Amino acid sequence: MTAAIEAHGLIKHFGKTKALDGIDLTVETGRVLGVLGPNGAGKTTAVRILATLLRPDGGTATVTGLDVVHQAKAVRRTIGLTGQFASVDEDLTGMQNLVMIGQLLDLTTAQAKIRARELLEEFDLTEAAGRLAKTYSGGMRRRLDLSASLIGRPAVVYLDEPTTGLDPAKRDDVWDMIRVLVKQGTTILLTTQYLEEADALANEITVIDHGKIIAHDTPQGLKRQTGGQTLEVRPTSVDSLPRIRELLIKFGTREPEQPAPDLLAVPVADESALTHLVAAVAAEKISVAELSLRLPSLDEVFYSLTGQKKKDDSKEAAA
Repeated sequence: MTAAIEAHGLIKHFGKTKALDGIDLTVETGRVLGVLGPNGAGKTTAVRILATLLRPDGGTATVTGLDVVHQAKAVRRTIGLTGQFASVDEDLTGMQNLVMIGQLLDLTTAQAKIRARELLEEFDLTEAAGRLAKTYSGGMRRRLDLSASLIGRPAVVYLDEPTTGLDPAKRDDVWDMIRVLVKQGTTILLTTQYLEEADALANEITVIDHGKIIAHDTPQGLKRQTGGQTLEVRPTSVDSLPRIRELLIKFGTREPEQPAPDLLAVPVADESALTHLVAAVAAEKISVAELSLRLPSLDEVFYSLTGQKKKDDSKEAAA
């Protein structure tokens, strides 16, 4: 499959700080690459270089075969970009913002209006189309910004934390739109602060820390690399927890944990532990509401790779 984005040895300094330290990125056409990393890892710097907003101090990068330094103007005609903060003109209406972007992309006024109406409807902004953007809520501005990045039907779209500020329902709407774009052949480079977002959307994930790539694989591949599987048991009655704990000690690789008042979990060496536990629970005649074997979550993978400790589920990853 042809690569839509290729970067080799990208380096970028800001004074004495090395924001990027020789990273390589490849995104195949029609695929989604999720880029994760803690604050200051270099994710946004990489996006800005690939979007021709920054010049690298070293290395090379191409987008749809075009060099981001020497063919920057041509690159800009093939990409869409949604940054971390909405960049709409607050003194224009939603419709005017989108029409203006369309005209800058050489659409006729009529074509720009047709495309603007399509996007306003898709992002549930039709009723607000005639209002000034400064009257929009934060979530509405984010949706308008996303719409603007799609006006020209770009071949490659950079989404730098695209659902920040959106409620769960609107976030799901954006996810659905991203999936539609991919089905249409659009290539997506996604940075996100929501690890479940990367898990749900990305074909592959690259983890960056201190300007270097520290891991790259599919979501499932990263989970297998980072740690073993975990047995989780939720008995029907909390009175059964002590007996369940005794069984888990036999099959686990370390002391069981209690992530919820009625749930016990323990890492295991391999999947055979599940069969043994099912037999043991049946023999003990313990009634269970839930018994499962799972890979690490992407949250656990991220914190294991970067050494970050989870403090708040709403702030899981970095910009």
